[in-house]
Amino acid sequence: MKKTWKWAACGYNLAYEKNSDNAEIIKLCKYAGIPAVEANPYFTEGKSEGELERMRRQYEEAGIGLESFHLPFSAEDDIACFYETQRKEIVRRMLAILEVASLSGSRVAILHPSTNRFNLEEEGIERYLLSMGKSLEVLLPKAEESGLILALENMLPGLKGSRLGSRPEHFTLLSAKFGHPHLGFCLDTGHAFIAGGGSGPMDFFEAMGEHVAAFHIQDNPGDRDIHLPPGHGLIDWKPVFDRMASMNFADSACIETPPFAPADHYRYSSNAWKKMIQESDNLVEKCLNKD
Repeated sequence: MKKTWKWAACGYNLAYEKNSDNAEIIKLCKYAGIPAVEANPYFTEGKSEGELERMRRQYEEAGIGLESFHLPFSAEDDIACFYETQRKEIVRRMLAILEVASLSGSRVAILHPSTNRFNLEEEGIERYLLSMGKSLEVLLPKAEESGLILALENMLPGLKGSRLGSRPEHFTLLSAKFGHPHLGFCLDTGHAFIAGGGSGPMDFFEAMGEHVAAFHIQDNPGDRDIHLPPGHGLIDWKPVFDRMASMNFADSACIETPPFAPADHYRYSSNAWKKMIQESDNLVEKCLNKD
């Protein structure tokens, strides 16, 4: 099998502040061989529609895709919030950001199903699904209108139990309950490894099935979410890459980590980024050609 996808770099590791210099980001990407970037509100906040169009063209003309957009995920961004006044305000903000993501050229908008860390077993999954359902009733039509896939990401477990999105069966349930042509899932390999152990990434892959629309590729030791490049942690990457290739995933898969290298005030050298991409490609080739 051969690699069917291209890599994207995580925008949070490239844009360290709002309105970062896109020309510098593009220059780094071209040098390092990074064909796409996962954008976020740091790329778009405060920009007019015309400025967003110019930014999109700037990346397009450089051959750098802005195919995915990570929606906000702070405690104040919980679409499954139990408080209606707060939930409605969150949805209002998300609607505006979906419009911005579309104007920036994104194909998929990645969203955490919930941002709170409460114990799912104690709170009851039906409470979450009721609140989330009200939000998705508004967000999914907007995603469809904007030509976006709204991709729900799998979550880390809580300190004392599950969180919404931290078990494979949650995605089977979400698919059955909220199925929509513009609803998809984002497989975060690091989250899956911590939540489900060695089989976690493939268990989530199986549960998400044909609805996988995006990837967050990251590694870790299995007990903490430290976002290492693939091959620098303990995840078994062969079944993951085999499945990605067999499904002919042809869009960008975000390596949601910085390079494994020293940084100068959180900024990594162009050579460090280039090495990360090369090492990731080498790992994929090794896995896909291993019997």
